Amino acid sequence: MLEVNKQSPEAKPQPSEAGGPTAEAGISIAEAARGTGVSVHTLRYYERAGLVVTTVDRTAGGRRRYHQLDLDWIKVCTRLRATGMPIRTIRQYAELVTAGRGNEKERLALLESHRAEVLAKLADLQDNLELIDHKIDVYRGRLEAGTADRLWAPTPDN
Repeated sequence: MLEVNKQSPEAKPQPSEAGGPTAEAGISIAEAARGTGVSVHTLRYYERAGLVVTTVDRTAGGRRRYHQLDLDWIKVCTRLRATGMPIRTIRQYAELVTAGRGNEKERLALLESHRAEVLAKLADLQDNLELIDHKIDVYRGRLEAGTADRLWAPTPDN
């Protein structure tokens, strides 16, 4: 997972498509939204919620300018969020990353804890998928055998 340090970012800026502005020079919030797959509203929220590990640059007119490091970090946040990590935990992780070196054990513990939660959810999903697969097999078998009309259906008397 991407770790960042304000003094020496690991992410190298990449040119944007079609010779347009680069993430190094900064791209608009609309371009950042397209590049990260989140809405403009979500980008603003992530910034307000303290999830972004850098201060997003602004133009002289006050418009946000996102850099590759910002885009990479936002993608990390959205992936963590997609796994069910609460905003407060993402914020805690972002604060640890922003603080820099010396808290790697805390970062590791946070991620290991979340990983355990994700694995538990995956196990539950696997159990649920097995039930669905069983039900599909029953319906396919009954339809092929011509006995689907004998499948249980709830009635007020059951």
